[in-house]
Amino acid sequence: MTRARTQRLRTPEDLLAIVPCLLGFHPEDSLVLVCLGEAGESFHARVDLPTDAQDVEDVVAMLSETVRRHGIASVAVVTYGEDHRLCAAVVGALHDRLERHGARVEIAVRATAGAYYLLADGDDGSDSASAGTPYDVSSHPFTVQAVLDGQVVLGSRRELADSLVGTDAEAIAAVRRAADRAQRRLDNVRRHPLGPPAPQQGRDHEVAEGRWVRERIRRHASDGARMDSDDTGRLLVALESIEVRDVAWAELTRSTAADHVRLWRDVVLRTPPDLMAPPAGLLGFAAWLAGDGALAWCALDRCRGADPGYRLAHLLATALANGIPPTAWRPIPQAELGLFAS
Repeated sequence: MTRARTQRLRTPEDLLAIVPCLLGFHPEDSLVLVCLGEAGESFHARVDLPTDAQDVEDVVAMLSETVRRHGIASVAVVTYGEDHRLCAAVVGALHDRLERHGARVEIAVRATAGAYYLLADGDDGSDSASAGTPYDVSSHPFTVQAVLDGQVVLGSRRELADSLVGTDAEAIAAVRRAADRAQRRLDNVRRHPLGPPAPQQGRDHEVAEGRWVRERIRRHASDGARMDSDDTGRLLVALESIEVRDVAWAELTRSTAADHVRLWRDVVLRTPPDLMAPPAGLLGFAAWLAGDGALAWCALDRCRGADPGYRLAHLLATALANGIPPTAWRPIPQAELGLFAS
C-alpha cells in the first residue's frame, strides 16, 4: 500500500493510466484499489487477484477494514485478469463490504491487455462475451508526464522485484571480500590475547562501529556519492548487530527517505545473500516512508528471503498490510540509542 498522489480522474482511461504510475509497474492478475477525493491520509493498494472463496473473503476484509480505518468515502477498483466472472465476483464482494462501512465504489473496471470492461454493481459476469473498450495508455497525458518527471514504470511486478537482484558478480565479490575482512577484524577484537573472550573489547568496537555507521550514512546523504566496496562490506558486518542496525534505522525520516532509498538500493544490489536481511529491511522501510509501497513489498520479500523471522520485516509487513500511512512514523529519538547516541 502506498500514499496516493493527487490527480484528477475523469474517465476509465484516466484510471487505467494512473495505476501504473502509482505502482511503478503495469500490474497483471491483480486487484488494485485507488482512493478518491483529497489525498491526505489516503492510500492505494495492489494485491494478487484472489482465486478462491477464502482468498476473496480475506482480501475483501483486509481492504475494506483499511478503508474504514482511514475514513475513505469513495474508491475506484481495477481488476486485471481474463476471467470476467471471477473479477465481477471479487468486485461485488468488495462493493458490499465497503458499503457497510459507508464507502462507495465510484467506478470498477476489469482490464486485459488491450481492452477494459466496466463492472457495475450487481454484475454477475454474464456479459463476459462482450468485446470491451480498447485502450492504450502509452500516450496518455499521465504516462507522458511520468516520463517527463523521470519516473520509471516497469512492465510488471516481477521486473520490479528483479531490479533488486544484483547482477554484477564482480561488485558483489568485492563487497564479500571487504565483509570478510571486517568480520576478521571484529573476531580479533573479541579475542583476548591469551585466549579468553573479552566482552568489553567487543562492546567498545560495536559502539565505535555504530557511530561510524551513523556518520557514514550522513555523509552519503550530504554528498550522494556511491559507497565503495570497503565501506559497504564494513557496513554490512556492522548491521548484523541489531543495535547498530537501529542506529541506521534512526536516521530515517520522511524528509530523508528518498536519499535512503537510493543508498540502500545500491547496497542491496551488491550484498551477498547471507548479509541481505538488514539492508533489504532498511530499504523496505525507506521505500514505505517515501510512499513507494510496491518497492517496499519487493524489498520486504528480499529481506524475508534471507531471514524469514527478521523483526524489522515483521514490523514493515504490518504497516504495509494495514495501510498505515508514513505520517504515522516517528523517528527513533537519539536518546533511546544509549551508547550510540550522538
